[in-house]
Amino acid sequence: MQVQQILKDKRSDGVVTVGLKATVAETAQLLAERRIGGVVVSEDGQTPLGILSERDIVRRLAAEGAAVLGMAVEDLMTKDLKTCSCKDDCDEVLARMTEGRFRHMPVVEDGVMVGIITIGDVVAAQIAELSMEKHALQGMIMGH
Repeated sequence: MQVQQILKDKRSDGVVTVGLKATVAETAQLLAERRIGGVVVSEDGQTPLGILSERDIVRRLAAEGAAVLGMAVEDLMTKDLKTCSCKDDCDEVLARMTEGRFRHMPVVEDGVMVGIITIGDVVAAQIAELSMEKHALQGMIMGH
């Protein structure tokens, strides 16, 4: 299965983004309101510059205290952003996420962000695919 299939099947209001100068407190509020685990940092909503996750915030809070909440997103975000394309294979994307220990990956085509997938999206797609294969095999065995 390719990433484009996950994006097609995924209900989405688009990619949630914040600007470089947004505060960590504002971003944490956005994460809570939207019930999401990370946001893409982008000034134009199309070019991903980084990503900030709940984990990033919690780790810095633990290390530096509440002052982190007043910091700009650009000071905490992961700048070495890993992306994928619509044509990438889901198994490969899942392996990259697992190896890199991250859960969110922007989907970029020709330098423009077209979506975002999570490790949960990929796992759910793989489970659905396995279920369909199981039912097809059972049908073949039963002669249906």
